Formats: sequence, structure tokens, C-alpha cells
Amino acid sequence: MDQVLSRWLNSTALLRSDVEALIGVAIALAVTVHALLRKRRVSVAVGWIGLAWLSPIFGSALYLLLGINRVYRRARRMRGRLSDALPPPDTDDAVVPEALWPLDRAIRRITGTPALTGNRVQMYRNGDEAYPEMLAAIRDARASIGLSSYIFRDDETGRQICDAVAAAQARGVAVRVIIDGIGGGYFLTPAYKRLRAAGVPAALFMHSALPWRMPFLNLRNHKKLLILDGRVAFTGGLNIAQANRLSTGPDHPIRDIHFRLEGPVVEQLATTFAADWAFADGENLDGPPWFVEAPSAGRSVARAVTSGPDADVQKIEQVVIQALGCARRSVKIATPYFLPDELVTGALTQAATRGVVVEVVIPAVSDHRFIDWAMRAHLDLLIRAGVRVFLDRGAFDHAKAMVVDDVWCFVGSANWDMRSFRLNFELNVEIIDAEIAAGIDVLIRSKMDLPLSTQDLAARSLPVRLRDAAVRLLLPYL
Repeated sequence: MDQVLSRWLNSTALLRSDVEALIGVAIALAVTVHALLRKRRVSVAVGWIGLAWLSPIFGSALYLLLGINRVYRRARRMRGRLSDALPPPDTDDAVVPEALWPLDRAIRRITGTPALTGNRVQMYRNGDEAYPEMLAAIRDARASIGLSSYIFRDDETGRQICDAVAAAQARGVAVRVIIDGIGGGYFLTPAYKRLRAAGVPAALFMHSALPWRMPFLNLRNHKKLLILDGRVAFTGGLNIAQANRLSTGPDHPIRDIHFRLEGPVVEQLATTFAADWAFADGENLDGPPWFVEAPSAGRSVARAVTSGPDADVQKIEQVVIQALGCARRSVKIATPYFLPDELVTGALTQAATRGVVVEVVIPAVSDHRFIDWAMRAHLDLLIRAGVRVFLDRGAFDHAKAMVVDDVWCFVGSANWDMRSFRLNFELNVEIIDAEIAAGIDVLIRSKMDLPLSTQDLAARSLPVRLRDAAVRLLLPYL
């Protein structure tokens, strides 16, 4: 009897093993088919396929969790009802200098929007300069206020902004506020609740009470945008938080830059806000007081460039690559997070190889330790190609700016990483203005505290280099 039972148990175990093997093969095969059809990069496809066959259960589970791009499909589905309200592309190159015609044509094709002349641009350093101007503009608004921020703290600065927009609402100004569902605080959203309690129409971008429905890292609205009466706009990298007011001595100070724009480009920015509001709330903002004909206010040429995991996928990254390809003399870059993929890294090395002076400034210490480690892991190739990399040893600087050939500027919310270029909703502004470029150039040069060499990178101990290289493998998710 015991022998019969033993044989039965053995045969059952063998059958179970065969079934498990068949299930593993089927799952690995499904991952292989999906990766072959969906993954554009050979290295990525090979990596996922290899992992699925080496460990069918674990590898396939990891692929389902991290390898499938649900971001694009979800964003397209949510935004599919929105129409494109931007004007048709301009075919006149006269608004930009002749040397920039190839770049202008490329960006026009990428974005479908024209560069517009007649704008006035002013740059502010930190919240100490920007917040008083933003508050004054809110108090002066007479028709409409559109405000969008990734981070919106309920501290002294946040309360001042809340009180100002609530007062505007009370005097009859049409107000709409968008706060990101994660940046504004997932579990607690005090600024949002304060606005709603004051009767201000506010919406949380991509927020759900059900955690499993929340894309915690992806699909974030990283834009910072304030539009007043359809004529004046503020945008850049500045969130709403007391930490950006360095004069108050915050525990963790954050430096940044922000811009005030007046002129025809404000309509492009208003269109961006209206699309985001329809996405977050469902209401379509059309016509006055949100859209008005903004008169010429200066001589700067400007164009809004949006990017996100929907119809705008990778547009900011494509503009960056085109600008690097068209650079003739110099490229200066400042960014808090520098984790470019192979395409951008290749464009940087090619520019440096053909003799363009390429200079990149990154923080010596950012606010994310893992990102600091990952950044160090891929700088060697760039430095060997001739890219000059500098460390900024001051307080953490959140500013993002790019200047090409001392006249073309690219500023806004997007960091130089895959999350900003592909997974978040971002807003940058192209500015063609030698005076603004000179101001940004002075700012970037003031941050070049310590040049980084290949010897510095090689001097890291082996455990540190292994740690940095290992963290770099998480580049798509940092």
C-alpha cells in the first residue's frame, strides 16, 4: 500500500512539474511575443526576453509590472476627447534669425506650432523674486486666473497664493487651479482642501482614492504655470513652497528660476492650461476670458513646447536632440537631474565631437541620493567625448535651462531624464533672445564650481562604482 501511495505521489509530482513547466513556457512565450512587437530598442527587448526565459514566473511578473507601457494608452484614452486648439504651423521663417531656420523648421514639425514674435520675457531667481511678482499679478487680475503647480505646499507661501486667488474669485475673477495628485500630497492635500473650502474651483491631476488605480511615479503633471487675463503668464521650474524663499532661511532651501511672459505666446500657454483643466475636471475653457488676443509686448520670439505620454510623447526630448544637432558654437545646460538616455547622450557626444563647446552643470548633491549615484555612472563617456561637466556645490538648484549659440534658450519644467522626457506631462518654452540668453549664461556660469574629470570618476572606490552602476540600471524608473 505504501509503495502504491509513493508511486502515486511521485507521478503526481512529475505531472505537476510538467504542468508548471508548460505554464512557464507559455508565459515566457507570451512575454517574448509582446516584447518583440512592442519594444523598439533591441537591448530592451533582449533584456526582457532573456529575463522571462531564465525565470518565467519572476521575470514575467516583473515585465507585467514594469515592462508594459500602460502610460501611453491610458493618457491617450483620457485625453482623446480633447481637440487641438493651437493655431496651424506658420510657414514664415522671418521671425527667427536665419542661422536658426533649420532648427525652427524642425521644431515646427515636432510641435505643430509656430514660433511667435512680439513677446516680452523677464527672468526671476528663486521665490524671493518670483512670488511677489506672481502675487501682485494675481491681485491685479480682472478676468481670469489659471494656476497649475506640481507641488503646492500649505505653508506660508502656499497660503498667500491661496488667499490671493480666493480673493480674486470673490471679486468676480474666473479662477481654475490644478494641483498634481502626488506632488500636492496623495494622502493629505491641504492646499487643495483650502482652495475648495474658499469656493475656488480646483482639481487634482491624476488622483484616485484607490491606491491601485494611481500611477504613483508616472503620468504626473509636472508643469508650473500661472496665466492671468489671457495676457500675462508665469512659467518655469518654480513650485509653490516656502523652501523656494531663500531669504527666510528654510531648512532645505531650493533655488530655481521662473519667467514672466507677455505677448502672443501666452495664447499657446493658455491652450496648454485649458487642455490640462479639461483632462483633470472635464470642463472645456474656450474663448474669453481665457483666450484673448494678446498684443505685442516686446521683441522676443517664443514658442510653448509640451510633452507627455499621449499625443505629445517625447516632443521635448526631440527638440533637445534637434537643438544639439543644430548647435554651431556652444551649448550650456543646467539641470537638477541628469539621466539622459542613449539618444540624448549620443547627441551630446556628437556635438562635442564636432567642436561645439558643450557644458553641463549638475548639483554636487541633489535632493535624491539614488539619482546622484546614477548620474555619476554615465558621465565618463560624455567627459571622454569632450563634454565639460561641472558640479554646483551651492544649495540644491532645481533650475532647468539650455542655451545654444548664445541666443536660443529652452527653459521650463522638464528635467534631463527619461521620466520628464517620456512619462510626465511637461511644459518648456523656447525663447530666442540674446539678452535672455546672456542672463541665463551668467546664471549657469555662476554655478560652475567644480569641473569633473575622468580621473575624479575613476578615483571612486570599487564598491562605490559598483553601487552607482547598479543604480543606473534603474534609469527608466528614477
